[in-house]
Amino acid sequence: MTSFKGETIHSETIIATLKKTLQLKEICRNISYQKIIDQAIESREITVTPEEIQAEADHIRYENRLFRSADTFAWLNDQLVTPEEWEAGIRDRLLTKKLAQTLFAKEADRFFTENQREFDQVLLYRIVVPYQQLAQEIAYQIQEDEISFYEAAHLYDSDDQRRFQCGYEGKLYRWNLKPELSALVFSATPGQVIGPIEMDQASHLLLVEEFIPAEFTPERQQEILDRMFNEWLTTELNYLIHT
Repeated sequence: MTSFKGETIHSETIIATLKKTLQLKEICRNISYQKIIDQAIESREITVTPEEIQAEADHIRYENRLFRSADTFAWLNDQLVTPEEWEAGIRDRLLTKKLAQTLFAKEADRFFTENQREFDQVLLYRIVVPYQQLAQEIAYQIQEDEISFYEAAHLYDSDDQRRFQCGYEGKLYRWNLKPELSALVFSATPGQVIGPIEMDQASHLLLVEEFIPAEFTPERQQEILDRMFNEWLTTELNYLIHT
């Protein structure tokens, strides 16, 4: 039972709402994951100190501009969370992070070394139009400096979001692209227009703005750790379900 804006909400109502909105399965899965995590933490005797919890709490307060204790209490109250529950959540997250490091830190380092090429990134722009003839005409206009790639994307791309972003597709890893497309993109010269390429019942023009060589940064390590940890959790849960 909880209270929201002065109205009491019973647990049965919360569960019924989660069922109706198809969110209950995800909640149950997360509860199962947490049980697996708790057991693994206990078996490995992983702990966090009060100082570590306080440091993380201070970081969260800074990010949310909660510079006074009163601001923090008001924010927690708005989230329907007590200070003790907030601290418990911070503790769980720190313990989970330490567990992931314990399980996979060395494997993450090795995985990056063995697959470093796959972590190369590209700043990619794309124009997608329905017809090859139109794509060829756009490519010709770009080559003749009648229009820039970005202007053409803003005028012609069939996707509203990409058109608004002047063709910006994003900062992509090799694995984000289909193998045949990846080979073309990563062998191109920055500023070179690639295509037209017929793919997914449309015609594509691509532009590489910049290549970003792979570096084993803390963020990259955490990204690999998160992936390995999530795969481990899924495997552990499937094992429990089928035993």
